[in-house]
Amino acid sequence: MTEAKILLFNKWDLSGVQVNDPGLRRYINLNAVVIPKTSGRYSTKFAHKNKINIVERFINKLAVPGHKGKKHKLTSGHAVGRYQSLAKSVKEAFEIIEKKTGQNPVQILVKAIENGALHEEVMGYRVGGIIARKAVVTSPQRRVDVALRLIAQNIFTVAFKNRKALPQVIAEQLIEIANNDPRNPVIQERHRIEKEAEGAR
Repeated sequence: MTEAKILLFNKWDLSGVQVNDPGLRRYINLNAVVIPKTSGRYSTKFAHKNKINIVERFINKLAVPGHKGKKHKLTSGHAVGRYQSLAKSVKEAFEIIEKKTGQNPVQILVKAIENGALHEEVMGYRVGGIIARKAVVTSPQRRVDVALRLIAQNIFTVAFKNRKALPQVIAEQLIEIANNDPRNPVIQERHRIEKEAEGAR
C-alpha cells in the first residue's frame, strides 16, 4: 500500500515546485503541508521564517501589508480580518491560476517572488555631518521579505475599492509578476530601486 502524499489544501503537490534562483533556495520553504498555518510555533526560534511554508508567509503578509514610505501612504488599517478567510481567498486564487495557466499555482507564486526580489538597494550612513548613500547587495532573506511585502502591498492597492473579488485580484497580480510584466508596479518598483542603487555605486 502506497503512502498518501501530503497536498497543499488537499489539491497541490509541492514536491515538484522548483526555486530557480540559487540565492533563494534556502529561504523559500516548500515543505509539504495541508493547511499552511503554524500558529506562531517558530516565532521564538532563530531564523524562524525559514521554517514556515512560503504560502503561509504570503497569507500572513496579505493580512498586514504594512506601511509604505515614511509618510505612511499605505496603512494596514483596512486589511484586518481572519486568517481563515484570507487562506480561503488564496486557495480560490490558486484555483484560478491553475485554470488560467495550467501550472502548479505554488510554482507561479515562487516565480513571482523571484521576479519581485531585488538584488541591490541603497542604504544611508552618516559621514561627519552628512548622510551618504551607498549601494549594497541585498541579503537573500531580505530579498524574500521585500518581494512578499511588495506583492502584498500591490494586491492590497489594486483590491481596494475594486469591484473584482480578492481571489481574482490575487490571481491576476501573481500571474503578471510571474510573467515579469514591465507594467506591473512590483516589477517597476524593483527596477526603480536597483536603478537607484546603480547610480549610488
